[in-house]
Amino acid sequence: MDNQNTSELFGKSVFNTSTMKKYLSRDQYSKIKKVIDNNLEFDEELAKKFADAMKAWAIENGARYYTHWFQPLNGATAEKHNSFMFPNSEDGVIYEFPFESLFIGESDASSFPSGGLRSTFEARGYTKWDYTSPAFIKEYKSSKILCIPTIFVSHNGESLDKKYPLLKSCNAINEETLKLIKLLDKNTNVHKVFPTIGAEQEYFLITKEMYNKREDLRTVGRTLFGAEPAKTQQLSDHYLGNIKEKVASFMDEVDLELLKLGILSATRHNEVAPCQYELAPYFGDVNLATDQNQLIMETLKTVAEKHDLVCLLHEKPFKGINGSGKHNNWSLSTDLGDNLLSMGKNPKDNTRFLLILTAIIAATDEYAGLLRASTATASNDKRLSGYEAPPSIISIFIGEDLQNIFNTLIQEKDKTDKTIVLGETLLKSINKFSTDRNRTSPFAFVDNRFEFRMPGSSTSIGVCNTILNTAVADKISEFTSALENSNDIYKDAQKLIIKEFEKHKNIIYHGNGYSNDWVEEAEYRGLKDIKSTPEALKMFTEDKAIRLFEKYNIYTEKELKSRYAIKMQKYSYLTDIEARTMLSMAKTKILPASLQFSENLMDDIKDLKALDLNADTESAILSEVRKNVDGLYKNITMLSRKLEETRKIEDYEEKAINYRDEVIKYMDKLRNNADNLEQIVPKNLWPIPTYVDIFLED
Repeated sequence: MDNQNTSELFGKSVFNTSTMKKYLSRDQYSKIKKVIDNNLEFDEELAKKFADAMKAWAIENGARYYTHWFQPLNGATAEKHNSFMFPNSEDGVIYEFPFESLFIGESDASSFPSGGLRSTFEARGYTKWDYTSPAFIKEYKSSKILCIPTIFVSHNGESLDKKYPLLKSCNAINEETLKLIKLLDKNTNVHKVFPTIGAEQEYFLITKEMYNKREDLRTVGRTLFGAEPAKTQQLSDHYLGNIKEKVASFMDEVDLELLKLGILSATRHNEVAPCQYELAPYFGDVNLATDQNQLIMETLKTVAEKHDLVCLLHEKPFKGINGSGKHNNWSLSTDLGDNLLSMGKNPKDNTRFLLILTAIIAATDEYAGLLRASTATASNDKRLSGYEAPPSIISIFIGEDLQNIFNTLIQEKDKTDKTIVLGETLLKSINKFSTDRNRTSPFAFVDNRFEFRMPGSSTSIGVCNTILNTAVADKISEFTSALENSNDIYKDAQKLIIKEFEKHKNIIYHGNGYSNDWVEEAEYRGLKDIKSTPEALKMFTEDKAIRLFEKYNIYTEKELKSRYAIKMQKYSYLTDIEARTMLSMAKTKILPASLQFSENLMDDIKDLKALDLNADTESAILSEVRKNVDGLYKNITMLSRKLEETRKIEDYEEKAINYRDEVIKYMDKLRNNADNLEQIVPKNLWPIPTYVDIFLED
């Protein structure tokens, strides 16, 4: 497809500003744009005009249904299709879209996870249009659906989704950062501050044939068995390597489908592991970018199907090689187009830059547990601290240039007890950073943004950005309060920067985050190594977290505890499904195949002895097979018993911990026996495709 046609495709399926201009009068468009830009309320007349315009556009583009598209707490997106068509009195149909249907919808809130916010008999939940994220048309094979992005709340107003808290956190960081900016410069023309992100999406592609032959991949999205092959990623020949034709064809179609949805792919390439790839969109407003990331994941999966491929978004589909993450590149921008995490051109701007940078460092240190909790899932536990995934210890990398700036400030203060003018001696000559990057850091400053590398590939980025926004807003608020009565704000700002940096400098680490030395060093510094999901999720219920989120009206205590319950229960559900799938595969496939090989060996030994020939080799192999078969059966029995015991536990916290400490332990033992057998049992008898089979299909 040529560039002209590609340009015409961009945003084709989105009710964006250019589309609005075609379906609304100039006056209507102007009024609606003002409402959207300033987050105002629609009056009834304007709402009707907007709904009519959206309906006309959707129907002309082939949509017969519309849906309120929302992101409930089950980790997926949800949609209930409602028809535009109504019967009329003349045995025909008419197309209608009442404006109320654009703004408000209703769904059964008790059918989604609520963590106790909704009971079975309390069903009512509402979806409310989020007009800061434009409506779009989703295409299926035989139909098109108008999707209206919405928040999802209960009858009592409690948040039941991931979008509503994110929107409130954006409002918090906007208000608090604006106060600081106006304190530093009363004549500023900045009227809005908003977080921006670019979410790099990693994923695996395998053939549908291999996928269909493995019960574990079909059921849980990862391999529960599989011995490491001789060649995986040691030679680094897959990373940024030549993209194969069938994969390039898939990527091209993904690009075109995303173009229609107004999503531009900035980069695409082979990742480190075999069969692993990455797609990175351009940066955008955090709310819209979060919605778009959900669409990217859906598009990767649906387009893969068309190419006889399967897209795996699981964080660790294959043991022994790199897992997949979703690097969350976070920054702050203004309505003037300025990036607040870029160096300024004068001392005032650089003071603002260092204040905000220090606030982020302080927020990350103070709320490190919450940031870790935002990325905690059963699947991400298998990725973190493994191979090239970041460690489970939160630390910050800022680079040598910035470190030297802070060091100089501290040294000058210690020498003379006087302050120096920020920017005139320290920052004026620094236009860009020459420091190397540190890919082992979970939270690294990169030129003009922080890259949070801990989120997993399959999860929504809504939660981690909600926490990041709120934590940073809180520290910026503290800084504003400390400076609001200052008689010399730039002098006092420098003192505040030095004080806060010294207080939180233990979280700054520029070394190798993968090393064992860092684990010991982090413990010495007082930094937590939160290895498991049940341990991490507990951070949501701490008094400090409750105070933070209630202060900014992001979550109530009840909402926080509901999310804790939901996530703990999901951890148990996923582990239970994995254990049961593992038992099924072990009992019906791996054990019979291994026993068959044992019988074959015994027959061979019997025949050799009958011929008075040496059977030592066969006997040695049989001994090794029997040792692992006995272990396999023993661990099948133990896993079954532990699973049965754990499923009877009623308390969801105790249950999750038991899955972690007991069930997973025997899953690992069972896998070890099976993977040993895979390397002994002949290929023609082994009942499932191996890693070699799957990777050769790449």
